[in-house]
Amino acid sequence: MDTLDDNRSAWLSELPPYERLPPLGRDETADVAIIGGGLTGVSTAWHLQERFPNKRIVLLEARALANGASGRNGGQVLNGVAGLAPDEPEAARSLYAATRQGIDIIEHLAAQSTLDAGFVRSGCLEVYTTARSAEAAQARGERWRSWGIASDWLPGAAVGMHGAHGASLDPTAGRANTAALLRGLRPLLLARGIGIYEQTPVQRLREGATVVLETPGGTMRAPAVVLATNAYTPQLGWFRNGILPLHSHIVATGPLSAARWRGLGWGTPDGFSDDLDRIAYGCRTPGGRLIFGGGSNAAYHYRYGGSPVVQGRAQGRVDAIERRLRGYFPGLAGEPIAQRWSGPLAITLDRVCSMGVTGAYRNVYYALGYSGHGVALAALAGRVLTDCYAGVHEPWRALPFYQRRLAWIPPDPLRWLGYQLYTRLTGRTPRRH
Repeated sequence: MDTLDDNRSAWLSELPPYERLPPLGRDETADVAIIGGGLTGVSTAWHLQERFPNKRIVLLEARALANGASGRNGGQVLNGVAGLAPDEPEAARSLYAATRQGIDIIEHLAAQSTLDAGFVRSGCLEVYTTARSAEAAQARGERWRSWGIASDWLPGAAVGMHGAHGASLDPTAGRANTAALLRGLRPLLLARGIGIYEQTPVQRLREGATVVLETPGGTMRAPAVVLATNAYTPQLGWFRNGILPLHSHIVATGPLSAARWRGLGWGTPDGFSDDLDRIAYGCRTPGGRLIFGGGSNAAYHYRYGGSPVVQGRAQGRVDAIERRLRGYFPGLAGEPIAQRWSGPLAITLDRVCSMGVTGAYRNVYYALGYSGHGVALAALAGRVLTDCYAGVHEPWRALPFYQRRLAWIPPDPLRWLGYQLYTRLTGRTPRRH
């Protein structure tokens, strides 16, 4: 059974007790084996089973469903792709139509879940902290609206955050407790015949016409495998020089009363992010907590060797996040921070994710590198990878994440040294524009 621990997220704290399923304990076979029990893995399992109801789909999760970023994220379900801001109307409409599908998938799955996933579609804000950035954003929003993309503008006084000069509102974006979503879908997945083994880390992946996955309790053999492991993917030997497993630290208040929320000046939208390079973001949980992350170098760090395993927390990091939080919301003075947690993101050098199929036998399917923008994209990945598995590539060929070749990131120790030098000298995250 899950128990409260030092790295437990606010999202998990709002869930009932959870009994993990037994691990794989013998050698088995499947038509498709999925590694990872987050949004990418569960969405892929769901879509594959709908398309191919007679195939044996098995999902292997190292710990428990929603243990990774899907249970530790910022909660916002957003349009768009990190790292991309198309300047042409058709490209912008195409990108937003694709990611809108991801939001629709979250909405559909939330309606099926046996747990309340707290999904609402009341919009999310992008907040601008200077007059110059606000003016540019307002003009950009007018251009998007002329292209048929939903975007509203809020003046600074209507944002409810100290120092805000204005904000763009995407009224089609939403919020969800994706940990509740995934764990609430587990009974339905099992009822559909999908095999789920929790507490089953994949220790080695051996390529071939039949892929062999080695685990502590047995092997899983399948003619196709899905890497739904995001920041953990390099541990399996894949995309080691394509993603940076970057740790993100987050804090949360306890549940706030409705009156306290009104006192903060918080409006209808449930989530926001700002325009800093080290983006600050926040979200109101279904249980009334305010979660907050980012805002400075201290909110993120890269561990030598790229290990995504959490090893305690640094008080100085969370103190910096709290200062940024209280700077935006002075009305939180005296409100204690109830929880602090961290977890790895899979960051690409240009911040654009990649989805497709690879491997010597073209039977290794993957989606990763969401760069902090992954709730809608991970849900969409289930549909994309199912189409790829079915040989239906045309709907995705023109989109920038399809079979995207990830920019090369040097290995350690150069990676670690470069990250430390760049972030300390510039206060920014390394990226290729």
